Amino acid sequence: MTDGRKNLTSPNGDVRTFLPFRKAMIIYDLTFHFAHTFLARNDRTVDQMIQAARSGKQNIAEGSAAGVTSMETAIKLTNVAKASFLELLLDYEDFLRVHDFRQWEKDSEEVRFLRQKSTDPAVPDRWFVDLAKTRPAETVANMAIVFLHQEDYLLQAQLDALERKFLSLGGFREQMFAARSKARNEESRKNKGGCEY
Repeated sequence: MTDGRKNLTSPNGDVRTFLPFRKAMIIYDLTFHFAHTFLARNDRTVDQMIQAARSGKQNIAEGSAAGVTSMETAIKLTNVAKASFLELLLDYEDFLRVHDFRQWEKDSEEVRFLRQKSTDPAVPDRWFVDLAKTRPAETVANMAIVFLHQEDYLLQAQLDALERKFLSLGGFREQMFAARSKARNEESRKNKGGCEY
């Protein structure tokens, strides 16, 4: 539309700039490296972890695209992403536990360092994977866990925002009906305004 109103089907923007998607990319890349570097080739966990990371990432992208016309679908896909990342989190926690590795406490020096780096706009996303390639399995698993907790927080915030938007605006059909009614009313006013009595 060119009259200043928002088009009902306007795109949400490039998903690659969406923070939850960017975190999901880091998680996927860390997991791909971790699974192929530290797990046995015939271990079924390799495929399961990579698939969980991929599912989380792809569902964020799909949910973002679907949100243009269906907030219900966007909510559903964001929930699927959240569940996939929870599955992955449990795999990393299991790895640390069965190998008697320490899981970083949420206020540990390592976690604070990673949080600080992950919020620094001067640090590119790829930096974390490059760092992981120089670290042992215990560290990489803990790095992934930190990002998975951040991702869970971001996805919950996204779900809350989608719910508020849905409650405020309704579904796409409701928005279409409201937009059509508004257009008809405006057209009717224009036609009445142009009539001479």
